[in-house]
Amino acid sequence: MMKIDVLTLFPEMFDGVLGSSILKRAAENQAVEYNVVNFRAYADNKHQTVDDYPYGGGAGMVLKPQPIFDAVADLRENSASAPRVILLCPQGEKYTQKKAEELADLDHLIFVCGHYEGYDERIREHVVTDEISIGDFVLTGGELGAMVVIDSVVRLLPGVLGKEESHLSDSFSTGLLEHPHYTRPADFRGMKVPDVLISGNHRLIDEWRTKESLRRTVLRRPDLLEHIELSPVQKKWLEEIKKENK
Repeated sequence: MMKIDVLTLFPEMFDGVLGSSILKRAAENQAVEYNVVNFRAYADNKHQTVDDYPYGGGAGMVLKPQPIFDAVADLRENSASAPRVILLCPQGEKYTQKKAEELADLDHLIFVCGHYEGYDERIREHVVTDEISIGDFVLTGGELGAMVVIDSVVRLLPGVLGKEESHLSDSFSTGLLEHPHYTRPADFRGMKVPDVLISGNHRLIDEWRTKESLRRTVLRRPDLLEHIELSPVQKKWLEEIKKENK
């Protein structure tokens, strides 16, 4: 069972996310255990303040090191394995499906969700093992970023999705964007499902899906093609697609 701890000043933000849909079912099926902690409880002053003015002046407040240091130390002490401590911040590495797959192989994750202007740098230097950004934009805190990462990791755990192969063809898992999907009716207001999908020929269906993944990728995210090795057949299809869309 994976253990996920979340350090936050707003634990109520996680109630709906962790208590719904696949994330809820994953916990019920004992694939993961969540523990959301208000790290204000670790503050060593009677007012439980966790932030202070930055040295050198400037706008905003900075999270003090003591509450985070002590909270993480407490969680580590009760861990059966060395946890990865993940800081959500704009300066972190850009989050990818590859990173999600890496984290899904671990036993224990601790997410640190900050607020205010930033973190005392000593938190980054001496507590954190990973810094993650979910995109080139700024949020009011790390909670939403942590939810995104948790969702993307938990769905990869064994037994969480209905079919083990469900995530294998997801966008980015193969290096390509996912192919289009269709369901009943085959003819909706004159808009028809491609004939190949109702042909029953699984070889042709697989070829169509791969080719459409290539088409969608080259039209929407051509940058992804720089990082994957295509088969000779896929390269041939790619050239055909490029000619079709000139």
